[in-house]
Amino acid sequence: MEKHTVSVASLPLDDNTISNTKIKKADLLPDPESRLDSMEMKEKPLMDASIQFRDLTNTATKKESIARLIDKLDVENSLRYQKTVEDTYCNVYSYDYCYFSKVYLPTVWWKEESLEKVLNGEDLEAIFEQTVDRIYSSAIHDWFPKWGASFGWEKIATVDEMQHKVNANGGIGIICAKRREKGLSGHIVPVVPETDLHKAYRENGIVVYPLQSQAGKLNYNYFAEVRKDWWNDELYSSYVLYYHE
Repeated sequence: MEKHTVSVASLPLDDNTISNTKIKKADLLPDPESRLDSMEMKEKPLMDASIQFRDLTNTATKKESIARLIDKLDVENSLRYQKTVEDTYCNVYSYDYCYFSKVYLPTVWWKEESLEKVLNGEDLEAIFEQTVDRIYSSAIHDWFPKWGASFGWEKIATVDEMQHKVNANGGIGIICAKRREKGLSGHIVPVVPETDLHKAYRENGIVVYPLQSQAGKLNYNYFAEVRKDWWNDELYSSYVLYYHE
């Protein structure tokens, strides 16, 4: 992408903008073994009373509490998010970021047969590797257009609009890219509010590279220009931009 180009989200799937009232979260319960200093139980929410949730009182408290959350999760150093020989953990970090921001993003999702039962009104419990399985970034890319609206997510057209909304409202932004080669990892990254020290990269007043926070091959508490427009890389077939208050 040339620097002056404005990134516009691709349209790989039909958007379902109508909330489905029958669908429900596929959330596992927090587990004492799910910790920042452990590689275990990454599919479960962190059980750590010292991690504060996003304060929804007003825009200022939302943004201040998001900054504290990024500092606390400390993706650059926390063992939970460090890459292994087998994998990277962008989806785990994005899930934790959203969980403590009081926004639903799946890290596990209903198996096909379980999903049918849920949509038929059955009160199904989320049980790992029985009724639910891990969901990775390429599948989350497809999840957003189908189920995002049911959980309060709004599709956004450009990264400039995304950064503006995140800054103005203290909301949650997500960039999610689908890997072109089936079976390989996509990528998912939160777009975060700008601070005095950390800024998005703009050209002519337009955000070209938003301020982000990620786990991956390299982990960054904050970054913008260093990874350019990674979502436009040829590795990915398409990407989506979503926002949640």
